[in-house]
Amino acid sequence: MSATDRRPGGDPFEVVTMGRVGVDIYPEQVGAGLERVRSFAKFLGGSPTNVAVAAARHGRRAAVVTRTGDDPFGRFVREALGSYGVDPRYATPVPGTATPVTFCEIFPPDDFPLYFYGRTPKAPDLEIRPEELDLDAIVAADVLWVTVTGLCAEPSRTATLEALRARGRRGTAVIDLDYRPMFWDSREEARRWVAEALPQATVAVGNLDEWETAVGTRDPAAAADTAHDRFGVSLAVVKQGPAGVMASDASGRTTVPPVPVEVVNGLGAGDAFGGALCHGLLSGWDTGRTMRFANAAGAIVASRLSCSDAMPTPDEVEARMREAADAR
Repeated sequence: MSATDRRPGGDPFEVVTMGRVGVDIYPEQVGAGLERVRSFAKFLGGSPTNVAVAAARHGRRAAVVTRTGDDPFGRFVREALGSYGVDPRYATPVPGTATPVTFCEIFPPDDFPLYFYGRTPKAPDLEIRPEELDLDAIVAADVLWVTVTGLCAEPSRTATLEALRARGRRGTAVIDLDYRPMFWDSREEARRWVAEALPQATVAVGNLDEWETAVGTRDPAAAADTAHDRFGVSLAVVKQGPAGVMASDASGRTTVPPVPVEVVNGLGAGDAFGGALCHGLLSGWDTGRTMRFANAAGAIVASRLSCSDAMPTPDEVEARMREAADAR
């Protein structure tokens, strides 16, 4: 991760994400438990990795800082990143480890159990080390995207905090409040480390449960106020499921309704939302337009089987936004 190893042409990245990566193994039979599934499809996975893919699909120069196993699935990750237009140079192998694999079951519209393999005792992507970070590239990026999962173990925790602190709130620093209980000893432990990260972030994104973990309340307005007043976060995004998305910033609070969709697999919707959010912020759109665009991107991916492969183009998102507007 040397600072001297610059991108071709020397242009800084627009989006750098950091954290989890793996291989998603999704059933091709919808509505069947794993014990009854006959065939599977393989995809690039891991939330911040998918956010980078989504941003690249919108034409943004993107990279992901992560670690893979030293195995064929690790090679698959790097090849897949390149094929999606995401710079793979910071996706480095950890000798002697295996790339995590995630299975899911698909029971639309809202039941998608996940089964993580290879994340214990510790996944390679939690071996991101602060001394290996290309801080020049991280600071130069317009958007840095990190996750709460990246705070769950060392050395990833220190590396994540170091990346945030190095920016000093220059540009946009997003923390995805992706609290996953299986990676933590307790919700209280997660809240402690979120409190270390939030003062370095300009944007925080999460659903109601994730906001409760972060700031101790599920009330959207109270959560946003805490993010602003206690931690200095400029933009708080609260996903409320059927109630839509509320975004709070200096201009006030904006709530946009969900985009109606026939759900196939909801697992990648949040990552599509994240990549679209980055695109909207980089485009200088107002908060309402950015939220509508991100919502539509998430809806498109929820209507498809995969996550990374399913990330939409801007034209697809704009078309879905028009359809949603005509339907109202």
